[in-house]
Amino acid sequence: MSAAQGHTPTTAQPGSGSSLKRVRGINHVAYRCRDADQTRWFYEEVLGLPLVGVVVDEKVPGLGHDLPYMHLFFELGNGEYVAFFDQPASATPGHFERVDSFDRHLAMEVKDEAELLAWQARINSRGVSCLGPLDHGFVKSVYMYDPNGLQVELTYRTPEFDRMLRQDAEAVNTSMRAWAERFRAEKERKFGAAAIDQRSRHQPAR
Repeated sequence: MSAAQGHTPTTAQPGSGSSLKRVRGINHVAYRCRDADQTRWFYEEVLGLPLVGVVVDEKVPGLGHDLPYMHLFFELGNGEYVAFFDQPASATPGHFERVDSFDRHLAMEVKDEAELLAWQARINSRGVSCLGPLDHGFVKSVYMYDPNGLQVELTYRTPEFDRMLRQDAEAVNTSMRAWAERFRAEKERKFGAAAIDQRSRHQPAR
């Protein structure tokens, strides 16, 4: 049964009645890059994220295929990482066309508006077009593209952040049901009901 047909989705809380705790944070997010040096220039020289680790391997992990690659790790201020793969053999020009922000973007956080504007000035001074700020209600952000076609966002939390992003379960589920009811038919036409309702290989949709 779909949400539009009356199923109430629930939010799993591993800490409740379980020894599992919520995942503690992001170790790294990883993207493909066209060139390691070019990517280092942007993330280190423009955005100030130090390149702290470089892993070079000749084979694909777990598969053993001969495919040399370099894995770059740039460190954020909280100890998490933004990472990139430089793998020339499998790369195509299409990989590095600019990606719509609905498909993929990287948002990183700064302290406040003054810091956001200071970063925007620094980025523009280095010849990278950094636009904004845009007010999204819960955050204000500036935007640019990295050399790999990835949209990068710098953002800070407004006083509305907690109200908008820390809603109670009833409010979340109400919004989810209303959205499903509004767009279910359109999605069924595009993707089919089975694709929307599938939850795992082992458990059919209810």
